[in-house]
Amino acid sequence: MNPIGVITKSSPYSVQETIDRIVQVLLKHGAIIYARINQQAEVMNAGLRIAPLEFILFGNPKAGGPVMAESPVAALDLPLKIIAWEDGEKKVWIAFNDAGYIEKRYALPHSLMGPFDLDPVISKSLEG
Repeated sequence: MNPIGVITKSSPYSVQETIDRIVQVLLKHGAIIYARINQQAEVMNAGLRIAPLEFILFGNPKAGGPVMAESPVAALDLPLKIIAWEDGEKKVWIAFNDAGYIEKRYALPHSLMGPFDLDPVISKSLEG
């Protein structure tokens, strides 16, 4: 699996702890967590089973506002999302949109892309 415009990284933590750690870093940087969804639990409510999978929707209107002013259709990718899931070998993965892909997708000025670069957030979240 290698979706276009998506960055995937491994995590040494469980899905829940991975998302917990990411949320902590995001909150320290002024982000608003709009939703945290435990897809495993939701799927179980529908009578099905999947491995652990959670995602968060988050953003910062100060950063996202100028992006949407420049290109209202960019709101399709806002708020931002990060997912974490466990694969069949019990390895945990994180995925998020690549800032460069978003920039090209909506023909946005590079100067607006700072908030879309989630690599530093993920790296800080995974520090021991």
